Amino acid sequence: MAGHSQFKNIMYRKGAQDAKRAKLFAKLIREVTVSVKTGQPDPDANPRLRAAIAAAKAANMPKDNIERAIKKAAGGDDSENYEEVRYEGFGPGGVAVIVEALTDNRNRTASDVRTAFSKHGGNLAETGAVSFMFERVGLIHYPADVGDAETVFEAALEAGAGDVDSSSDGHDIYCAPDDFSTVREALEASLGEPETARLDWKPQNTVEVDEGAAETLLKLLDVLEDSDDVQRVAANFEISDDVMQRLSA
Repeated sequence: MAGHSQFKNIMYRKGAQDAKRAKLFAKLIREVTVSVKTGQPDPDANPRLRAAIAAAKAANMPKDNIERAIKKAAGGDDSENYEEVRYEGFGPGGVAVIVEALTDNRNRTASDVRTAFSKHGGNLAETGAVSFMFERVGLIHYPADVGDAETVFEAALEAGAGDVDSSSDGHDIYCAPDDFSTVREALEASLGEPETARLDWKPQNTVEVDEGAAETLLKLLDVLEDSDDVQRVAANFEISDDVMQRLSA
C-alpha cells in the first residue's frame, strides 16, 4: 500500500510517546491485571496474559513489575476492577475511529473520549457505526530482524495465518480471531516470542486525508492514546509520504 497506513502512522507517533514511560507502564499493568482476573495467573494457560506480558517486555518493563502485578491481581485485590468498553466515531476527513478502553469509571472515560472527538473536528457515534468498516483479526508482530519476508511468510503459512505484511518496520502477521492462540503458539515455536500479539481492528479500506485534516486527526489520535483509560486506537486513514514529511518537519 502506498503512503503511510494507520499502522505505520501509529508506529511513527509512538516514538514521541515512549518518553511517557510511567503512563505506558500503567496501561500495560492494567492489561496484565484484567488478563489475570478474567483468566488465571499462569501465562501458559492464559493466552491473553501471555500477550500482555509480551507487550510489557517489549516496552522494557522490569520483570519485577510484571510479576508484582500478576501476584496482586491473583490475590483477589478488588480495589482495581476494570471494565472493557469500546467507543466508535468519526474523525476529521470522515476517518473511522475505534477506541478500546479499560476503565473503572465509564462516565469519566466516555466524557473524556467525547471531548477529544468534539475538540478535534470529530464526533462520537453509536457502537457499530464504524466497526463494520474493519475486520477483527489476530495481529502478531515480529521485528524485521527475525528473518526475511520469505522466511516469515513460510512460517506464517505453516502456522495457519491468513496474511503477512512485511516492511522495514517488521512483520505483521494476521489470522482469524478464532485461530489466534493456535497461530501464535505455532509462530512462537518457529520464530520465537513475538513483539506484539493481540486481537486488533484492521481497516477493510483506507481514507486518504489531506494535510489540514491529517494534522487535526493526528492530534485527535494523540489525545485519545494519551488517556489513562484508553488501551488501543484503530483508524482507517492513510496519509501520503509528502504530507507526512511536512507534518513531521
